[in-house]
Amino acid sequence: MIRLPALSLMTALLFAGPAMAATDIIPASALIQPAQLAGELKAKPPTILQVGFSKLYQQAHIPGAIYAGPTNSETGLAALKAEAEKLPRDATIVIYCGCCPWNRCPNMDAAYTTLKAMGFSKLQALYIADNFGQDWVDKGYPVVMGQ
Repeated sequence: MIRLPALSLMTALLFAGPAMAATDIIPASALIQPAQLAGELKAKPPTILQVGFSKLYQQAHIPGAIYAGPTNSETGLAALKAEAEKLPRDATIVIYCGCCPWNRCPNMDAAYTTLKAMGFSKLQALYIADNFGQDWVDKGYPVVMGQ
């Protein structure tokens, strides 16, 4: 079993205050489960945008994922918009973070809202219930580590 290093105290403090649950913004119809996305990676994978913290992306990410976050800041939102501008609006896009439990994620709502406002019609959000390590890496789904 692979465990990703614990978040730094500074990052953990980002999650200490009240947070709107990602499911308050992202409809259930837009969610994709990890097993489903892992299966899609074998055929024709969608465009995958990691909208979390760079340290997490560098530790481990989904193969082919593009780092485009964190979207809890204006700088991160600008990076997401820059990546998204390169993509056709009818492309299938999957966003994910995985920094913390789904209902505490500071990045998913902003990423979803921003991409929807940009006109992306096939936008999905990878539902990571607890964190990327537990819900993706430990389940044996494809991963790139250390880049």
